[in-house]
Amino acid sequence: MLFTDEFIDSLKDDPIKGAIKICEIAFQDLNAKSSRNSSDHERLIEVCALLTELIESELLPVGELPKFSLNGNVQQDCSNIIDFVTNVRDECKLMFSQLELQSKRSRFKAALGTPFCYEFSQGDMNRVQLLVNQIRDLISSSENLEADHQRRLLMRLEKLQSELHKRMADLDRFWGLIGDAGVVLGKLGTDAKPVVDRVKEIADIVWQTQSRAEELPSGTNPPLLENNS
Repeated sequence: MLFTDEFIDSLKDDPIKGAIKICEIAFQDLNAKSSRNSSDHERLIEVCALLTELIESELLPVGELPKFSLNGNVQQDCSNIIDFVTNVRDECKLMFSQLELQSKRSRFKAALGTPFCYEFSQGDMNRVQLLVNQIRDLISSSENLEADHQRRLLMRLEKLQSELHKRMADLDRFWGLIGDAGVVLGKLGTDAKPVVDRVKEIADIVWQTQSRAEELPSGTNPPLLENNS
C-alpha cells in the first residue's frame, strides 16, 4: 500500500495540500518511462481510488473533472488515470495558490491597519452564536447523516464559531455554510428544514451586515437567497 492510515487520516486536516502530495506520489518515476508496467498500473489505481474518495466525500472541493473508465489495458488505464490525476493536481495547485494569496493579504491587511471590515452589532453576533449552537445540536442528534459527513459539518461549524468576531475582514465562511445547508437539504429532504431555516436566518444577518458595509441601498435583497415561489 502506498498510503499509511496516518497519512489518510491527516487528509482531513488539509485535503488540498494532501491531494497535491498524492499526485506527486503518483508521478514518481513515471515521467522517465516510455511505457507503463503492472507496478505503475497498481500505483495509479490506488492513487485514483484515494483521490476519488476525497472528491466524493466533499473533503476536496474541486470543480467538474473529466470522467474516465478503466478497461484492464495497462497502457490505456495508466494514460486515463494520469490525465485524471493531472487535472486534480492542477485544480489543487490553483486552490492552494488562492488560499496562500488570501492568507498573505489578510496578514498584510492586519499589519497595515487596513480600515475596511465587516462589523456585526452585538445583538446580531449573539444571535448568530445562538443559531450556530442550535445547528450543531441538530446535526449532532441527526440519525440520517453519515458519520463522516456529520463530523465534517461539526468541524466547519466549530471553525466558523471560533472565528466569529464583531469585526471581520471577510464573510466567506458564512457563505460557505449556505453550500453546506444545500448538501444537507439534498440528503435529508424535508427533515433538513430546521437546519436550513437557521442557516437562512444567519444568511439574512450576514447579508445585512455585508450590504451595510458595502453601502448598498437599504432593503437590497440577497440574490442567491430570494424565494421566488
